[in-house]
Amino acid sequence: MYALVDCNNFFVSCERAFQPELEGKAVVVLSNNDGCVVARSNESKAMGIKMGVPFFQIRNLSDSGRLVVKSSNYVLYGDISRRVMSILRSEAPRLEVYSIDEAFMDLTGVDPATHRSFCLDLVRKVRLWTGIPVSVGIAPSKTLAKVANHFAKRYPGYRGVCTIDTDEKRIKALSLTPVGDVWGIGRRVAPKLEAMGIRTALDFVNMPREWVKGKLGIMGARTWMELQGSDAVPREELEARKTICTSRSFADPIPDLEELSLRVSDFAAICARKLRKENTAAGRVTVFMFTNRFRDDLPQYYPALSVPLDVPANSNQEIVNAALKGLRAIFKEGYGYKKAGVIVDEIIPESQIQGSLFDENAEMRERENVISELMDRFNTSDRSLLRLASQRPGHYAEGIRREHCSKLFSTSWDEMIEVR
Repeated sequence: MYALVDCNNFFVSCERAFQPELEGKAVVVLSNNDGCVVARSNESKAMGIKMGVPFFQIRNLSDSGRLVVKSSNYVLYGDISRRVMSILRSEAPRLEVYSIDEAFMDLTGVDPATHRSFCLDLVRKVRLWTGIPVSVGIAPSKTLAKVANHFAKRYPGYRGVCTIDTDEKRIKALSLTPVGDVWGIGRRVAPKLEAMGIRTALDFVNMPREWVKGKLGIMGARTWMELQGSDAVPREELEARKTICTSRSFADPIPDLEELSLRVSDFAAICARKLRKENTAAGRVTVFMFTNRFRDDLPQYYPALSVPLDVPANSNQEIVNAALKGLRAIFKEGYGYKKAGVIVDEIIPESQIQGSLFDENAEMRERENVISELMDRFNTSDRSLLRLASQRPGHYAEGIRREHCSKLFSTSWDEMIEVR
């Protein structure tokens, strides 16, 4: 059995953990540069505020005092996430961290008769020790655990823990779950299925497996098996990422190549560091840029270019150099760029990198790997003491609009919570 532990309205809950006066109020957290809503409290959801709505459309609610707005504070959220995952790791036989606010617990070794009480105790412990409310879905597969988690969040009677441990419960849960809410199907595929009369998860599992495989491929068939109660998502596939993207919107449009190069270097270095952290390497680097699509009075340009690597790499130097090569190829003067980013893909395990017998850069590549590892020892996720010369000095978040940002309550001595 698996237990999916999901932090409720995580970014908002992090804000409330250190600012209890926000409890019961409508709260939203904004994306970088205070652009759009990326997290909502239940109260703001009840007001009809949609995920992704631009801030300027709801600014009147903030100005009138009906809505509390917070800028994203990823350093704080990352630290609280580490605390939550540390608690789960100390309790679970095995933990698979899926995202900043979700983790799968393997309940092998825990008495099935105590699954619910075990998870209820865990919900209380996480709330008591971190201030973060969590919900838990228990089921024999990860996809069903996701379904159970939705019910644990939606209905207070579950007290934060919902278990799907019988076929009767499974069928009832699937009949109440829209097919677009199923993990592995999503809202892009859902309209196609709905057009065929498949509206719920139960409709989906009632279709023949071969039909599902023919329409949605092997991944769709795997989702079908998971909803039947079979454990069909291996641990390594759950954890392995196919792509890594780092991007930012800028407070003001950037028209010159030099400043864009500094930003893109930062993004590429972040991607490289994530690759090393996961012991993987990328075979391709893509750089992209956007002008401001909301400004019809300005010229628009949305370029992107992929740069293949001769040998899959994860060093700062190789990833940054490839990104800058792509940037120089697509940059055009006369535009103000509002957003840029770097994507690395064709990702493989680091242990599977195969060099060429005639690789003239093998020695240099090895030296760059050593330098990148040395940088990792001195740098933290939010502060970088060692950087390449092509990167910006200072903090990664500098230059990003954050007019409503809370303090770094848990990671800065100068911004610790004050008790009077």
